[in-house]
Amino acid sequence: MKAAILPAFMLAIVTPALAQDAQVQQAVATAPQGNVWILPANTELTVTPNSGVSSKTMKEGDVFTISTVYDVLMNNYIVLPKGTRGQGKVTWRTGKGAFGKSAKMDIAFEWIEIGGRRITIEGKHRQEGQGNTAATIGAVVAVGPFGAFVTGKSAEVPNGMQLKAFTAEPIQFQANGLQAAPQQASLVAGGPAVSQGTSPLVTPVASGDHAQ
Repeated sequence: MKAAILPAFMLAIVTPALAQDAQVQQAVATAPQGNVWILPANTELTVTPNSGVSSKTMKEGDVFTISTVYDVLMNNYIVLPKGTRGQGKVTWRTGKGAFGKSAKMDIAFEWIEIGGRRITIEGKHRQEGQGNTAATIGAVVAVGPFGAFVTGKSAEVPNGMQLKAFTAEPIQFQANGLQAAPQQASLVAGGPAVSQGTSPLVTPVASGDHAQ
């Protein structure tokens, strides 16, 4: 059976229509339309305290401000810009002690603010001061009880330390109000079109013991 041959006038109608459909699909894929995008819960954020958090000056229940370190991208548009501010809290701490015992501190991330609305986030981090255990043992051997005067160090979380947090609820955005991400920003290949950008807000600082 021979394939049907379309008359020339029908080809003239079908071909522009197919071309138009291709242009529409490309536009939808590369530019946000007047609809709502939803950033899912459990989206990863990288945050840092805006000033140093120390067990020496802070106690359990004290709060501090944080900022996001990277842009969060969705479909190659910025949904959470770097520098988005929020709040963390000291949830537990111990003071430094004798014989080189260093302080320990747990902090938790509570929320970030977007458009005047507080969005709940989750994430915990434990920081321990760098102790003087070896030096203390030497002191005890050398001078006996005077080793008790060798104390440990405070737990410090400096500005610039990059810590992980996660959104605890879905966040809605009007797509037509979003800013396109810079070309150098990267997306996760083969995964959902949600990722963090590549331009750091602060200089990375090596972190300590991260609570899981």
